[in-house]
Amino acid sequence: MEEMKVDPRIIRTRKLLMDAFIKIAQKKEFKDITIKDITEEATVNRATFYSHFQDKYDVMDASITEDILESIVKHLNHYDRLNEETIVKIFFTLTKFHTKKRTEYSSQCRRSMESFYSIIEQKIKKELGELFYSLFLKQQLNLDLEALKIGTTVLSWGIYGASVDWENNSSLSAEQYIKKALPFIVTEINNFKG
Repeated sequence: MEEMKVDPRIIRTRKLLMDAFIKIAQKKEFKDITIKDITEEATVNRATFYSHFQDKYDVMDASITEDILESIVKHLNHYDRLNEETIVKIFFTLTKFHTKKRTEYSSQCRRSMESFYSIIEQKIKKELGELFYSLFLKQQLNLDLEALKIGTTVLSWGIYGASVDWENNSSLSAEQYIKKALPFIVTEINNFKG
């Protein structure tokens, strides 16, 4: 079966619209952003916008998923075992995201960006949950599916929560923080194996 190739112009225009949306979102509240704002910033017409996106919610979701999340998820999808090394690397990936978020958006409209962070947080937790679930299955833990789902939720929310706590409340370096947190996380993972 032959793979369909996407015209590079389509990819560029879609990226142009998403970049325009992110740029505007850094200045305006989401509720105040219009399609006209996006098309003017991207220098395209409304028809072009609607050939790529349904509405501003669609472009917001695509911007978060394709632009922000892809950079995180690509670092998560190459692990084959759930162990201390994997946990540390995942934590560092999350702390790099938080550091980038803080430096890139510190001077921009903070309230507007905060609404995106809650969406990003939910998507990251979902991706982490799927990653941990697949790693638990690879390690062939003798747990029922409901226990695996609960375990992946606890682990994904816990690691994401630790990265947020590090960003907001800790004076420790990321390395120092994860070193102190790791015994608690490993204990929980070992409870699943036992």
